This record gives sequence, C-alpha cells and structure tokens, in this order.
Amino acid sequence: MLRVFTSALLLGLLTQVVLCQDTNLREVKQAFDDANIPEDIDLPFDPMFLLEVSFPQTLGPAIVLKAGVQLPRNATVGPPLFAISGYGIRDGPFVIATVDPDAPTPQNPTNAQIRHFLGGNFEPSRRSPGRAVLTNTTAAISDWRQPTPPAGSDAHRYIFLVFNQPQGFNDQTLVNATTPVALFNISAFGEAVGLGSPIAGTFMLVAPDPA
Repeated sequence: MLRVFTSALLLGLLTQVVLCQDTNLREVKQAFDDANIPEDIDLPFDPMFLLEVSFPQTLGPAIVLKAGVQLPRNATVGPPLFAISGYGIRDGPFVIATVDPDAPTPQNPTNAQIRHFLGGNFEPSRRSPGRAVLTNTTAAISDWRQPTPPAGSDAHRYIFLVFNQPQGFNDQTLVNATTPVALFNISAFGEAVGLGSPIAGTFMLVAPDPA
C-alpha cells in the first residue's frame, strides 16, 4: 500500500511540474541571475527565445522544465527533447549544451563543469506559430548523461543553453565523443569555436537519490 501511495504521490508531483514551464524571458533571466549562473559559468545571459526542455516519462506525460525547478533524479533519464518559442525563430542550425557547474558539490566544484550534453546541427523539425521543435540532424558530440550528484551533496544546477551555430562548427576538434566530460568550460569552448552568447536557456536542480 505504501509503495502505491508513494508512486501516486510522485506521479502527482510530476504532473504538477508538467504544467509549469517558462513563459516569460524576464523571469528566466532573473532565475539565472538569482542562481548566480552567468557569473559561475562566465557567460552573459540575455535570452532572445524561451527554451523548452522536456523529459519523456515511462508513466505519464513528459516533464517540461521551468527555470530553477527541482526534479527527482529518476525523472531525468532522458534524453531530453528541445523546442524554442518566441518571434523571429531562424532556421538554424543551433548548438545545445548542458553543463553542471557544481561537481562534485556546489561548495567544492573541483571537477566542474561536467558536460552532460553537447550537440550541433539542431534545426526546426516542426513549427507552429511562435514555436519550433528542435531536432539534431547529426549525432550528438556528447550524448545525454543523466544527473548523478554524489551522496551527501546539495542539489546541483543543470544548465541548458542554446547558441546560434557558427560556420565551421562541425570541424571543431576540441571536443569529441571520447573527450573527458569533467573540467569542461562552456565559456572557453564557446570562445574558441565562436558560439557567442546563448540565445535561450533554462536550468533544473537535481539532488542525490534518497539514502
């Protein structure tokens, strides 16, 4: 009975999360500033579009992130799906990156950043007024890695960023599928390959699994 109740409670909480997503650029920017993200990853953040990140679930509908929401780790298996919304969405291509600046702990991030996803050649695959689903037309450079904050750590921030893809990006050799994911620096990488500032973003918090 307890297991059924716990499952029902979790499903209820996740259903509430599904109904929450980013709808206001100013609120997203404020959430980034409040979480000290631009300073911690050394990137200015002044988004032009809203980024929709959704995690498919085995039971129930997908979970759509709202900037700063905390999710249970088992809801982040992924891989996530992406869409952007706003006016003047271009045809791409776009680069999407996800980093954790809090590894192994927010108080002592000596392994940060961890690269949880990096992919280029994202293009609108389905459009509706003011919204475009993004699909990558080539394999990701770094496939999605589910959050795994270590036991005893506070919740980590997992930051999703979208960039306009510069010419020649597909020829970059700084990161490939075998490059270590630890000690990544999205700002330095972006400067080296010409990403510029992110045009959209959101983030979530994930804590370790309960003991």
